[in-house]
Amino acid sequence: MTIERPRITVAAVIERDGRYLLVEELSGERTVYNQPAGHLEAGENLLDAVVRESLEETAWRFQPTALLGVYQWTGHDNGVTYLRFCFSGECGDHDPGQPLDRGIIRACWLTADEVLACRARHRSPLVQRCIDDHRAGKRYPLSLYADLTAA
Repeated sequence: MTIERPRITVAAVIERDGRYLLVEELSGERTVYNQPAGHLEAGENLLDAVVRESLEETAWRFQPTALLGVYQWTGHDNGVTYLRFCFSGECGDHDPGQPLDRGIIRACWLTADEVLACRARHRSPLVQRCIDDHRAGKRYPLSLYADLTAA
């Protein structure tokens, strides 16, 4: 039996005017909602990854200002363990000409109540947990994270 290492992912919780930026995307045969999120790529640091993923999935420029939390979850359908670093921050410019990643149907702004109402269609329980933590005011300084790659 082979045990896989956890997959490292990043996600962005972006709130503006009482609405959260989510993506509606295809996951296998299902249409689901998720934060702008994705996998850390080789040679990339966490902050660069979350900025890149946010732009690729939503066409909005994201500036992380805080670490929201670190979350571990194992998918029931595939048995894969994910280690998610979730950041909150500011939304900058929108680039309507930016093509969205394959599988992304659209980016949408939803109220917290609308996010909760579509809970059955969340990609994972991480979606609601990150929104809940954001609404609870959880924020940790970015200085908690240190990238020593270039040092």
